[in-house]
Amino acid sequence: MVSSEPACISDLEKAAEKVMQSGAWGYYDSGANNEQTKYDNVSAYDQYRLHPRMLRDVSQISTETTILGEKVRTPLGIAPCALQKLAHPQGEQAMSAAAAEHGSIMILSTYSTTSMEKVIAQADGNSYWMQLYVYENREVSEQLVRRAEANGFKAIVVTVDAPVLGRRLVDVRNRFIPLPHLRLENFMDPAIANAPGGYPPGAEYSEQETFGATFGANGDQSLSWENCIPWLKSITSLPIIVKGVLTAEDTALAIKYGCAAVIVSNHGGRQLDGALATIDALPQVVEAAGDDIEVYFDGGVRRGSDIFKALALGARAVFFARPVLWGLAYDGQQGAKLALDLLQNELELTMMLTGTRSIAEIDESYVYQPVQRWVRYESTKDAQGKKQRKLVAKI
Repeated sequence: MVSSEPACISDLEKAAEKVMQSGAWGYYDSGANNEQTKYDNVSAYDQYRLHPRMLRDVSQISTETTILGEKVRTPLGIAPCALQKLAHPQGEQAMSAAAAEHGSIMILSTYSTTSMEKVIAQADGNSYWMQLYVYENREVSEQLVRRAEANGFKAIVVTVDAPVLGRRLVDVRNRFIPLPHLRLENFMDPAIANAPGGYPPGAEYSEQETFGATFGANGDQSLSWENCIPWLKSITSLPIIVKGVLTAEDTALAIKYGCAAVIVSNHGGRQLDGALATIDALPQVVEAAGDDIEVYFDGGVRRGSDIFKALALGARAVFFARPVLWGLAYDGQQGAKLALDLLQNELELTMMLTGTRSIAEIDESYVYQPVQRWVRYESTKDAQGKKQRKLVAKI
């Protein structure tokens, strides 16, 4: 009998599309504008080839590593994604249970349809980080940070690539509006969001929840390194991780302002279309980071070999959202766990076939990188004031 269970992430994607409502599918699947960056995120891995070593004893391998000084079972993690009840009625709670079962770090979106208290209640020794947008009304952001810290979240992941929302044409064409019964529970009174019997009768939208439902409309477009990171550090003792870094220059600033880590990310191709694929941006960030800051990664992961390549190029952890969302839509907690297991097993297979027995052994010697595909110039002036073109980067 032929098994109908998805055998890879591509199979999960197809299975999820069959069961999801078209607007919800479009919301998860869409990229910005022509979706060039969304597709580049996936296809760019094919430009990197593996350099395997033979006759290594791979009878015992381990994917254990350390992240922010904490030992973890695997470098795989779940990236933040909003509105997970669009995929399955149990939403973030089911995703959290899958993360706990697998031993993966989960980053919870500010725009979760399940409260942070319910999500972290699923923990089984694994870590949870809280993703944050900083609003013009800093009090709202501060309340989220303090609530996350009080509930045991171990880091704040501040998203910095969304001063405004990218234009996602699929959502525009679908006139996508989240289903009215979905509530943004992190913006609700915790006593209401976490009531044992469900929301009390007549639980209306509060002013703060209505604020949250405007999504990007209340983002602080004046946000800067100078006024964001020091402020965050003043209100929490948690490590600050900056998500959305693609350049050596911003990596240097993250170090300067005392961030614990950066996540190389282009928001899944949903913000600036035409930005580099994250696997192409990763090497310059790693080089700039040196030993001063940890580097994590997300974008376009579909195979365990993609994870291996990112680790080889210097990422300490690899996060992803769409694969586990497809799993969630397919079969709730078990589907999300299936996605994690597929990628974990493929990573371990790649390690064995390349002759690597631990995460520490995986380095860039195991990857052939494409010879310069992109260059960048800056306009400068010489001593006489004449404009000239200076080559500043080759990747």
